[in-house]
Amino acid sequence: MEYTHLGRSGLNVSRLALGTMNFGISADEAASGQIMDAAIASGINYFDTADIYGTPKTPNTQQHAGLSEEIIGRWLAKSGKRNDIVLATKVYEPMGTGPNDRYLSAYHIRRACDESLRRLKTDHIDLYQMHHIDRRTPWEEIWQAMELLIQQGKISYIGSSNFAGWDIATAQSSAIARHFLGLISEQSVYNLSARTIELEVIPACRHFGVGLVPWSPLAGGLLGGALHKAGEGRRSGLRDKVEANRSKLEAYEALCSDLGEHPADVAMAWLLHNPVVTAPIIGPRTVDQLTDSLSALRITLTPETLIRLDEIWPGPGGEAPGAYAW
Repeated sequence: MEYTHLGRSGLNVSRLALGTMNFGISADEAASGQIMDAAIASGINYFDTADIYGTPKTPNTQQHAGLSEEIIGRWLAKSGKRNDIVLATKVYEPMGTGPNDRYLSAYHIRRACDESLRRLKTDHIDLYQMHHIDRRTPWEEIWQAMELLIQQGKISYIGSSNFAGWDIATAQSSAIARHFLGLISEQSVYNLSARTIELEVIPACRHFGVGLVPWSPLAGGLLGGALHKAGEGRRSGLRDKVEANRSKLEAYEALCSDLGEHPADVAMAWLLHNPVVTAPIIGPRTVDQLTDSLSALRITLTPETLIRLDEIWPGPGGEAPGAYAW
């Protein structure tokens, strides 16, 4: 396993992050524990979750918000591996029906952090991430709440998720004025088929030393050999995506075949070649899926291959404003 600093911080994390959104939904507690055991054995030390994870898409009394954190907490208590991982979770999403049970008020941040600590069965969170931007709450309030959590030893670092480039800039400008470290990471959707963040988010991350942690690196399976999967009749939603992108996928999967690599590994390797990217988030439902993801770490893409990937999956044309102005 390779390791790198998360953004400009001194924190070392694995080049792949274990995403746990499937824990309690697509992977039951036993399978989730096996996945975490395998992740540790492979050298993955970056575990990412969120307080909202575990909420079912369809009614099921066995699933609820916070379930993924609870599964991780029970595994940590049983395995004794708390000091072997960088534990990251998130705050923002609704965790109750009350008007203050969501978003980024100091009121909610304090309570949500305490509840996450309880579910995770730990006394500290290594990376506490804002799951979405809350433009109704002033940065003075947000940073004051986060500073207090750091002073209390409940969190060590702060990250963001789904922020615009100007949100990152605003957050960091406010943090600098407070002589505060501010953000060290940003989670954004980023993959070969979704490259909008190249306009402003990636430049902002590079400028402020914020590590980029891409989620949905395979575009919901589109970049993981989707032509074959769709042909097998799996996942009707994926079949719709395939039909909308068939010509691109045919060219992409042909290129991967020429390289002798699986499409999913090429998609992950493409992300890893970007110096702003710290660690794509993988979300395995089985141990085999986790093991397969490790193959991307051995792939080096040539300049010619990178050019060909840009031709198949064109981005926005570069960074703003050069992408659309003289």
